[in-house]
Amino acid sequence: MHFMQHRRRIAMDFIVKVLLLLGVFPLYHSTDSVLSTASHRCFCQVTGHLDDCTCDVESIDAFNNKQLFPKLQKLLESDYFRFYKVNLNKPCPFWAEISLCGLKNCAVNPCKPNEVPEGIKSNSFKETRQAVLDWNRHDDAEDRFCVIDDEECPDSQYVDLLLNPERFTGYKGPEAWQIWNSIYEENCFKPYTVKRPLNPLSAYSLCVEKRAFFRLVSGLHASINVHLSARYLLDDNWFEKKWGHNITEFQQRFDADLTKGEGPKRLRNLYFLYLIELRALSKVLPFFDRPSFQLYTGQPAEDQKNKELLLELLHVAKSFPLHFDEASLFTGNKEEAAKLKEDFKLTFRNISRIMDCVGCFKCRLWGKLQTQGLGTALKILFSERQIEALPKSKGSLPSFQLTRQEIVALFNAFGRISTSIRELENFRSLLSKVH
Repeated sequence: MHFMQHRRRIAMDFIVKVLLLLGVFPLYHSTDSVLSTASHRCFCQVTGHLDDCTCDVESIDAFNNKQLFPKLQKLLESDYFRFYKVNLNKPCPFWAEISLCGLKNCAVNPCKPNEVPEGIKSNSFKETRQAVLDWNRHDDAEDRFCVIDDEECPDSQYVDLLLNPERFTGYKGPEAWQIWNSIYEENCFKPYTVKRPLNPLSAYSLCVEKRAFFRLVSGLHASINVHLSARYLLDDNWFEKKWGHNITEFQQRFDADLTKGEGPKRLRNLYFLYLIELRALSKVLPFFDRPSFQLYTGQPAEDQKNKELLLELLHVAKSFPLHFDEASLFTGNKEEAAKLKEDFKLTFRNISRIMDCVGCFKCRLWGKLQTQGLGTALKILFSERQIEALPKSKGSLPSFQLTRQEIVALFNAFGRISTSIRELENFRSLLSKVH
């Protein structure tokens, strides 16, 4: 009996998905109907296999929420990963004037000199100088997919990411839309016939590389929107602020009915982004596994403990059985593939520069960090031979290098994506009670 009910349920789910894709299903009003629930309208298509991948949503949920997320959060609380050096005062390179957000929640509180461990400050300077010496025979900028800040610039400051968390700031309206419209309209590969930029699957007539690029940007946008909905300012009075899940905000961004069917597709692209960054972590293990590499903060016992946690996390990432296969990208004609890869790189660099045009400083901080983290992940994916050739001995010239800034951005950016996947479980639960 239970078996037959299960079979009927599977058949019904399949029919529902077909009707959803065709856009011809009726919206039943019975509270017993799966089609009428708020949860279904957001997550109806966030299930099963992902396009261009061998992986499925359910496998990612189980792997992230149970195995990877707890270890990653613990690592990001350590001193090495919580202090990020960034220049939030770089001028916007695209528009003469930008409107700066005057809301108090948009502000960033940089660290005072005595709040940053001396080991991080001294080692960061030493590392930057050494990187220049190591790479004067090889221009590292050519390998990067994003523009990074000069850590020696007087305007660059350390920020404690734990004390400046990503959450809803109130920054919205034309200025915020200008940023995303610029990213989608001018810097995303998409067919010329597409009128609106916010349809993440409108580019399916494109080749797999351009489609992947479009989905990465859409996934990043979706992840940020999940964070803002999960850490929303629910109450602000004279003695406390209350932050929490805003179901209405989440629905406005992802409910199929309220987004003309696009919301669930954006969430699927979030999972695609997760796979790309997870794959990069699995590939970069040899770099961090070298005896010469240290998470240096000047606290030897803690540094060693955190390196062990880091390696444990990377081995967990490598153990995932359904990794994205980056070998499917930039194949075919060598000249065309090389040109496409260069276009891919230059376009993403341009997106990273747009982050200096964001009027909300907290949004700018997390936007710069997450684009740099994704850019570092792409750099790793397309440096496989250099990583495999890394020398074991301490004195040899490295074939691949990451600065501390890139390392902190890489893991914190993935921490944001991992948190988004975890938050989707919370929103599923909350929305299941709403009709």
